[in-house]
Amino acid sequence: MFSFTRLAVLFIFLLPLYSANASDSSVGKITEYIASGEDSLVSIARKYGVGYVEMRAANPKIDPWIIKKGTKIIVPTMHILPNIEKEGIVVNLPEMRLYAYIYGEDDPVTFPIGIGRLGLSTPVGTTKIVRKMENPTWRPTQRMRDEDPSLPVSVPPGPDNPLGTHILYFGWPTYGIHGTNKPYGIGRRVSSGCIRLYPEDIEQFYHMVPVGTKVRVIDQAVKVGWVGNKLYMEAHTEMSQVYQMEEYGKVDNYGLTDNQMLLILEEAGEYAKELDWKMIRKAIKERSGLPVVIAEISVKE
Repeated sequence: MFSFTRLAVLFIFLLPLYSANASDSSVGKITEYIASGEDSLVSIARKYGVGYVEMRAANPKIDPWIIKKGTKIIVPTMHILPNIEKEGIVVNLPEMRLYAYIYGEDDPVTFPIGIGRLGLSTPVGTTKIVRKMENPTWRPTQRMRDEDPSLPVSVPPGPDNPLGTHILYFGWPTYGIHGTNKPYGIGRRVSSGCIRLYPEDIEQFYHMVPVGTKVRVIDQAVKVGWVGNKLYMEAHTEMSQVYQMEEYGKVDNYGLTDNQMLLILEEAGEYAKELDWKMIRKAIKERSGLPVVIAEISVKE
């Protein structure tokens, strides 16, 4: 983990410093929703295209199942783009979100996802879409049937099929992106390793992504990017913290890693002296997933 006393040493290795990006590094805007009295965080999440843990992290003091009428809910619909080349499909596991750079690097389409549970994690790395299928048949693996002997050999297309209506297969055997018949699992670690989308999202995604599209699965809990003259940071739970956030709305504070600190300094570039370290520490402690301003530069007329 990073020690703030090592800041000067890191500056030496970062010279020469970079300048702020000319283009914005975000998509969407934060939404505020007033509860009707019949809402849950799950229902609000699906309405606005976000995942459950995203909603839990952004609203840690709200009972996720019993929300009083008139309660103001923050919907995390603004996202700093992952700090990686903007091409193909980028799956960021800690925020449980997918970015599809299909229409150009400055206009990604983004969807919340469900990912592999503990012990059956979605792998990190680079692959591609090798084939697609509508109305797939689900065939549980031998491991699944050993764990649950009641599982059938196969499940045909229909409402009981865990794959939903569409699937896009990775170059990695047994992994892919598909729909689901259990949409409450989106934004949670619940799958056997595959990536799940809401039923309404998988159909859109399926038709926009061609076979051969590059896929990169990354583990980036902290993202940083310029939006105009403001540098934003977005801190999500680390993979090991997801279940804590889902259950309690808060996590143990593990601090920043060296790589995360380097990312902040690199993105700040020549404006590193403007960094608000108090806000950075607060964001890391809370892990709300909401973009916060950690530096701002004056714009000369």
